[in-house]
Amino acid sequence: MPPDLEPLSQAVRPGLDDKFAARETGYHHSRRIIRLSANAIRSLHRDEREEAVALLAEAEALLRQAEAALAAHPDIRYAGFLGDASKEYAEARLTAAVFAGEPLPMPEEIGVDAAPYLNGLGETVGEMRRRLLDKLRAGDLAEGERLLEGMDAITDLLADLDYPDGMTGGLRRTTDVARALVERSRADLTNTVVQERLRRRLAGE
Repeated sequence: MPPDLEPLSQAVRPGLDDKFAARETGYHHSRRIIRLSANAIRSLHRDEREEAVALLAEAEALLRQAEAALAAHPDIRYAGFLGDASKEYAEARLTAAVFAGEPLPMPEEIGVDAAPYLNGLGETVGEMRRRLLDKLRAGDLAEGERLLEGMDAITDLLADLDYPDGMTGGLRRTTDVARALVERSRADLTNTVVQERLRRRLAGE
């Protein structure tokens, strides 16, 4: 006669059901947070700051809800999807600060752990490059120079944080990508400045 496994099933199922429900909440909230953060960044590039602020407020509320749902399940909380959502949210918040010329909010201010925060900061460099190119096309060299200085400072900070990738969520690769974007942006800005000087000389300005 086979063993009666029904008591075992009844013993483990409630805990697994609870964990699964928490996972589903965290997962679906994380996907929504990523979409909201991406839309906020698009709004920032269009100078629609009020729209971006509203989107980020919604993303923050969902992030807090996801964290609460997964608080009792650290094995799921640190499985990846919530970290990705936190990184995208941090990137959007940091991009908003950079574009406005405001001080960068600290990790504890936006409720994001250090690793996703730093990776979000690294990815902000890409948004700064896009903004820099837009400003160069508009002839705003001063803003282009300000953005490049910020990109330089961020990359220097990230490069100085030499910790194992297991601790930083792959920050080394993020930093390498950011460094390459900085150098391309430096070349773009330099070429634009040289062309502007030549134009002024020919125009007798």
